[in-house]
Amino acid sequence: MGLSISLLFLMTLLFSDLNVIQSATTEYTTLIYKGCAKQQFSDPSGLYSQALSAMFGSLVTQSTKTRFYKTTTGTSQTTITGLFQCRGDLTNHDCYNCVSRLPVLSDKLCGKTIASRVQLSGCYLLYEVAGFSQISGMEMLFKTCGKNNIAGTGFEERRDTAFGVMQNGVVSGHGFYATTYESVYVLGQCEGDVGDSDCSGCVKNALEKAQVECGSAISGQIYLHKCFIAYSYYPNGVPRRSSSSSSSSSSGSGGSSSSDPSSSTGESFLSSLF
Repeated sequence: MGLSISLLFLMTLLFSDLNVIQSATTEYTTLIYKGCAKQQFSDPSGLYSQALSAMFGSLVTQSTKTRFYKTTTGTSQTTITGLFQCRGDLTNHDCYNCVSRLPVLSDKLCGKTIASRVQLSGCYLLYEVAGFSQISGMEMLFKTCGKNNIAGTGFEERRDTAFGVMQNGVVSGHGFYATTYESVYVLGQCEGDVGDSDCSGCVKNALEKAQVECGSAISGQIYLHKCFIAYSYYPNGVPRRSSSSSSSSSSGSGGSSSSDPSSSTGESFLSSLF
């Protein structure tokens, strides 16, 4: 399986109009992007399919209890490692509703490939066979920036201050933090097995990319391999979140969220990077 990842991964952008901050119950299942290995399983005995099905079942079951879970299934010849993660402000019920969609989506969008990543707005699933080529946790997989810009209004200073608060918050929140600073809503999350120090570094990298890639855009999302950040500016104040989901790891009015006040266009980087 030592094939170059450039020959394996194909990232396909499926949404151009993307809500940066999700609020309604159904919106956490919005598809953001997918990554599919080009190579399919060679599986005449069906062992890979059995291992994959067992892994999917384990991940869905665990999503009723936790927001992050990683497991390995199969034999030494058919080892598959998989994980899921839900956004830190989802309830266990919402996490399950999100994750339970991912196996079907992975099969529909990628088929029986040797690696797959499907990202929804509230959760994602990743699996890969043993020996699959690895990428840096800091690599940018996907970005989306709001079309509206408000340069010269002091917005960038408020946003950057909010970014600093959030970078510190993901450390104290052990991988998840959301808050509002002067009408700028920010959210950051790291993969569940990333330590606090590495999480801070990953989020810092994502925030710097947001400053460069999105400039004075009033909203944006940056997805790196091991973390993601999102921000949105609401000049009239951040609307309150609907009561369908709790905000268990946020600060201040971080439980507030709403759909992005402007449309945005996403851009995938996996195929060009790898």
